Amino acid sequence: MNIAWKEIKKSKVRFMILGSIVFLVSFLTFIISGLANGLSQDNAALIKDLPDGQFYMNKEAEEMYNLSLIDPSVQEAVLNEQEQAAALSIQMGFLNDAEDKQRSVAFVTSTDSELFENVQEGEIVLDRSLEEEGLKVGDTLTNNQFSGVFVVKGFVDQQKYSHAPVAFINMKNYKEMYRVNEMQLMFIPAGDEFPVIEGLQSFSSSEFLNTIPSYSAEQLSLNMIVWFLVVISGLLFAIFFYMMNVQKIGLYGILKAIGVKTSTLFKMMWTQMLFISVIALALSIALSQSFNFIAPEGMPFSLTAATTVQLSIVFLVIGFVGATLSGIQIKKVEPLQAIQQGEV
Repeated sequence: MNIAWKEIKKSKVRFMILGSIVFLVSFLTFIISGLANGLSQDNAALIKDLPDGQFYMNKEAEEMYNLSLIDPSVQEAVLNEQEQAAALSIQMGFLNDAEDKQRSVAFVTSTDSELFENVQEGEIVLDRSLEEEGLKVGDTLTNNQFSGVFVVKGFVDQQKYSHAPVAFINMKNYKEMYRVNEMQLMFIPAGDEFPVIEGLQSFSSSEFLNTIPSYSAEQLSLNMIVWFLVVISGLLFAIFFYMMNVQKIGLYGILKAIGVKTSTLFKMMWTQMLFISVIALALSIALSQSFNFIAPEGMPFSLTAATTVQLSIVFLVIGFVGATLSGIQIKKVEPLQAIQQGEV
């Protein structure tokens, strides 16, 4: 242990360079991970905030919910058998305010359920982001496909779909707007067992999210970047300690000759790795958690404590593996042969 600290003090610049690189890589990883989580919420908070359950859509829709139509008789049978089940539809559209300003929204309607906002005909409940844009309770909104008007009844928090604020409307108004009589989806909250419904294909919440093209493509790209950065950090540790070990072959030979065990040399290397990683991660966590305060307004960023802890553990494990792999040569060092190389 003392040898590890002495070497860190002696080669401060070398270890500071590695620590700076690990800090930058981990900080970038936390930022991208927070951005991925934020975009995930901004893209599908409506679905993600639902309890665990099962979605059903028409098999003929080929996993495209907007093409799915649930047969009314099937819908009625499911709702009668499953007390907490709900039928719902989601459709992108526009609302016009009193100044004829057009706002993009995701219209959502459902059967009576505690899982979704239930509104009366002619009423509308909006995501709170529209309140921040100037809309108020009591405002009148119109839609080119709707013969009447919508009166803003209230606002709800964190209800987004496909990066658009959700607008909950009455089922009759929805059917008039989109000229349909069928709902698109069925949702059954988690229970002892999910039924198999003839003609319908079932999806877990995560599986349903992956049927949304924008969601799956967006999250796949960002998560690939995150894991590439994690792998890069592991390679940095491996390369750094490998180069250091090559330079210290003679020193290791002498230490082994005077009775220092190979396990002790590995512990020295692990101590150095842990010291660098903990400091670099502490700084990157502090800055990434502060990013919410300096991020541009409206930027979807959400870095949870759970995600931070998970990524930190992954970084430490990757660093440990990288350092250990680079230290395999320590085990192979023969004292006499290493000393004869003339490097101390």
